[in-house]
Amino acid sequence: MAEFKLTCFAQSGNAYKAALLLELAGADWEPTWINFFEGHHRSPEYTAKNEFARVPLLEHNGKNYSESGLILIHLAEATGKFGGATQDEKDEILRWIMWDNYGFTSTIAPLRFIGHFMPEDKRPADVLAFLKSRLRPCLKVLDARLAGREFVATPTLSIADLSLIGYLYYEGELPFDLSEFANITAWLARIAALPGFKMPYDLMPKQG
Repeated sequence: MAEFKLTCFAQSGNAYKAALLLELAGADWEPTWINFFEGHHRSPEYTAKNEFARVPLLEHNGKNYSESGLILIHLAEATGKFGGATQDEKDEILRWIMWDNYGFTSTIAPLRFIGHFMPEDKRPADVLAFLKSRLRPCLKVLDARLAGREFVATPTLSIADLSLIGYLYYEGELPFDLSEFANITAWLARIAALPGFKMPYDLMPKQG
């Protein structure tokens, strides 16, 4: 039995954050598929482990961990990887994870869902426009932060980077263009070149 068990599905950017950390860290882990689109995350069996009824869920040493930010922090501590070397670095990492959870991923995730997974004739144009208007300032902030830097919070890859990239590797599914943000695209290429990197659909199960 693997040390880490991650309940996930291939389309989940939040699950991808944790799965990629585990893979890059060379951890002993296994993915467990959940049929999110049929509502299995709301089952009594699942909510007994995660009352928020959200994905991902990490099981480690007999405990359950939910919410991607906490999972990343726990995994950084458990593996000794990507968590920062000093308290100042840890603080900076946490600052960017909080910004990501509140403003960046929380905008990209519904934008992608509506713009890609919903039937085209049912996509609310006003909601898409609103989300795109919220996302653009975030992309500008991130691109400016990466000017002259290889990674967001620390000199090397950290869980801040892994939190922020959760949805950015779903090529063809994002209803916005990153090409004008040169620092972001270079950063994504650097991460994709790391040993052990895998794209979401190559890393997590699509079906049971």
